[in-house]
Amino acid sequence: MNVTINDVAKHAGVSMKTVSRVINREPSVKQATYDKVMASVTALNYQPNQAARNLASTKSYIIGFVYSNPNAYYVIDMQNGMLSECRKRGYELLIHPCQPSSGEFIEEITSLVKHSRIAGLVLTPPYSEMPSVVKALQQLDIKFVRIISGSKPSKSTQGCVLVDDKTAAFEITQHLIDLGHEKIGFLCGGKEHKSTEARLSGYEQALAENRIRQSKQLVLDGDYSFDSGVEGAKKLLSRKNRPTAIFAANDEIAAGALFAARLSGVAIPEELSIVGFEDSPFSRQTWPKLTTAHQPNNTIAETAASMLIDMLQNTNDKQVQSQCIRFCPELVVRDSSARLLN
Repeated sequence: MNVTINDVAKHAGVSMKTVSRVINREPSVKQATYDKVMASVTALNYQPNQAARNLASTKSYIIGFVYSNPNAYYVIDMQNGMLSECRKRGYELLIHPCQPSSGEFIEEITSLVKHSRIAGLVLTPPYSEMPSVVKALQQLDIKFVRIISGSKPSKSTQGCVLVDDKTAAFEITQHLIDLGHEKIGFLCGGKEHKSTEARLSGYEQALAENRIRQSKQLVLDGDYSFDSGVEGAKKLLSRKNRPTAIFAANDEIAAGALFAARLSGVAIPEELSIVGFEDSPFSRQTWPKLTTAHQPNNTIAETAASMLIDMLQNTNDKQVQSQCIRFCPELVVRDSSARLLN
């Protein structure tokens, strides 16, 4: 027979309402009561029916994940991170892809909030970085957490998880400079993502601090895709004064650049160093493996989901509502970058 919430209440010697408060992780529950109830949950192997709970309660236990990103590895890491936290906290996750190119994305997100029984949203770029989306959600009076590119907390980044792309990009560029490279190409991602601007800014800062003159011809626009890396690298390698190193704004672009270099007969890293960003599986599936910056997307997503659930459960706690947590991707040196041979 299935164990019910009433069985747990009897086993723990508390009311059904108390069991419900424990399972819902309400902050007012005393630690001793929480421990006693959870001991009974474990002893009886009680499995709450999340769907039934959502139908029976006036309170929603569903959070939404809204995204638009061509990188499947990024999306999967985000989903897994949020799902992990939801399962620990007794919430369900609604996953909703959306296309900003449609021109109706604000209406789509608004409709999702109004017609789906969700308690809050986690937003990833580019939506998390669009003032129009933030304004629309504020008008709907729904809790949300944004994952955005940034280095310093501010009033506008409250309720955010920051990814310090600029500092990480500076360190990657400095790594190439320390290897003797001065002619360093940069392949950009999509302009709608602030990470592109931040990573380019870190690259430019490293050049400036090392008194290396930046060449605009070595910086090419593109998007976060393999094909963009192929096309960008072809253009850079066709230049008379071609670069000795290429910094790609993510690993997918870098993998494309490496592919193009091989097609051109350029040896990696003997003739050309190539580095990426994010430490996605792309960085480990190439040969040689890519030097990159490890961006813990799974942990970032788990943190964002945890922040949102904390907000939902502590609605009157101003400190909880204004949290801002920063992650800085860390340099991972592999075989695709090497010292420049004179």
